Amino acid sequence: MRYAIGVDLGGTKTAAGVVDAAGKVLFQKQMATLNRDGGEAILDATAALVSGLRNEAAAVGLEISAVGMGSAGVIDADRGAVISATDAILGWAGTRIADGLSARLGLPGGCVKVINDVHAHAIGEDWLGAGAGSSSTLMMAFGTGVGGSFVVAGRPLLGHRFVGGHVGHFASSYAVAADGSPLDCSCGHRGHVEAIASGPALHALYLRNGGDSRAVDTRQVFARASAGDPVALASVQTSARAAGQAVGGLGNVLDPEVVVVSGGLADAGALWWDEMTAAAAEELMPPLAGLRIVRATLGNTAAIVGAATLVL
Repeated sequence: MRYAIGVDLGGTKTAAGVVDAAGKVLFQKQMATLNRDGGEAILDATAALVSGLRNEAAAVGLEISAVGMGSAGVIDADRGAVISATDAILGWAGTRIADGLSARLGLPGGCVKVINDVHAHAIGEDWLGAGAGSSSTLMMAFGTGVGGSFVVAGRPLLGHRFVGGHVGHFASSYAVAADGSPLDCSCGHRGHVEAIASGPALHALYLRNGGDSRAVDTRQVFARASAGDPVALASVQTSARAAGQAVGGLGNVLDPEVVVVSGGLADAGALWWDEMTAAAAEELMPPLAGLRIVRATLGNTAAIVGAATLVL
């Protein structure tokens, strides 16, 4: 059986695991991403993480000669390089991940492959998770940001410039302030889905609506909503409906067999989920009335598994 190491590099943590050809994660490690230290320092730390796993694998007789990575940022999958990235990881844009890791690990060219982390997540869910057995999977992730991927016959559609999957960056009728002006989005534009349907956007909406300033994060907004706080409840419902509108709208455009929804908001409970799916159903065209919208099932291993498939 063949084995590979899959790496999931995000803005706050980097996880990696040894994966077999059946998609089973045999063992894994994680560390904090050195997101203030620049690309070379991140590559050094990631190579050390991978080397540790290779040594563990070797100790039980498993040879690892290839690495797949899902990375935050817009990734040129052909060159294994970061085209652009947000300030969540300083100095990451321009980093040649595949070349840098190959050199550090002593692997020949072509043995390290890289893709965007949400695409890696989607590949994992499409193969072994909630999308298993489907011909096409639209995955949408609602958490710190809003991202996604459309996987057809096991392959994600990356786009001509590798920007495919940025599903948080189209217009949302919900992304407006009380005076009707569009909300600022993290991408530098205004009025996008991410500006209302991400976790931080939900928290900001609650505070704008006059919520208790002692609620310091989205989790506390959900706690207040569950306890009956009307401002928190309305904020969760608005943000969830914006997410559902986006899910339904993209369903109309792409006509996937299944939609897989992941991220912290998807796991926050029925209050968000039920509102989101109801809004999606209202948005869908009649032929799509039976479209399955399901929660992701692989959790933190999805991107590790998906990344490993790049080289398995």
